[in-house]
Amino acid sequence: MTNQELQQLVEKISVEQFKQPFEHRATFNKRLRTTGGRYLLATHDIEINPLMLTEFDLNNLIGIIKHELVHYHLHIRHLPHMHRDKNFKQLLKQVDGLRYAPPVTKPQNPKKYWIYVCENEHKIYRQRRINTTRFVCGHCKTALKLARYGYLNNN
Repeated sequence: MTNQELQQLVEKISVEQFKQPFEHRATFNKRLRTTGGRYLLATHDIEINPLMLTEFDLNNLIGIIKHELVHYHLHIRHLPHMHRDKNFKQLLKQVDGLRYAPPVTKPQNPKKYWIYVCENEHKIYRQRRINTTRFVCGHCKTALKLARYGYLNNN
């Protein structure tokens, strides 16, 4: 689905469910990681996470669009439009939108760590390299030496 198709879908849902036109932009934003979509207060635009379409079905995408359109239409009418507001909850239930987006199961890149060991074998895990001539173990104040650099799950 392209941004143009998404725009047409949002406009169609807005007219069918809310009986009002959607007069701003709706686009996919691949930088969204933990959310299904967002409504931008300053520009009145709607951004949708493309993973909601690729990982889930069209019904899920429509539920997220309805959720964002509830924010949009309440905000345009100068009514309370936040998740905790009674108006928001009522209108969302009325149009059968999703309250929460399903969690995305995109694999996270494991982080690499610098692992240091002191003379008493205390382990120190760091994401950045440290100068072992300047720093000592925080537990016993003895000298540190670099044990290895890599992923934590590769023991």
